[in-house]
Amino acid sequence: QVQLVESGGGLVQPGGSLRLSCAASGLTVRFYAMVWFRQAPGKAREGVSCISSGDGSTYYADTVKGRFIISRDDAKNTVYLQMNRLKPGDTAVYYCAIEATCGGFLDPAFDFGSWGQGAQVTVSS
Repeated sequence: QVQLVESGGGLVQPGGSLRLSCAASGLTVRFYAMVWFRQAPGKAREGVSCISSGDGSTYYADTVKGRFIISRDDAKNTVYLQMNRLKPGDTAVYYCAIEATCGGFLDPAFDFGSWGQGAQVTVSS
């Protein structure tokens, strides 16, 4: 049974940092593309970042490029999202999802695959 568990969310001031974790069981993350997406209240899901299977190429939405870093620890079967210089607009529930490839994850109509329960990130002073 595939399970993804997100953690690391919280309340942070603008300019602060958080690191989200996505611990996977029932699958080996390095064999899949792993995506972080977010959903703010009243808004559509938004692809944030993706790390590809194998060589671990990384991709980012323009809104987070240069501030967020996605990484993968194969030994821990866990994917991370380091979020720096957070802005109020980053406030959302963040989810990790399993995909075959990173292709299309930034498409607003992208149908994300299996994901976990999410981690709330609130950026506010």
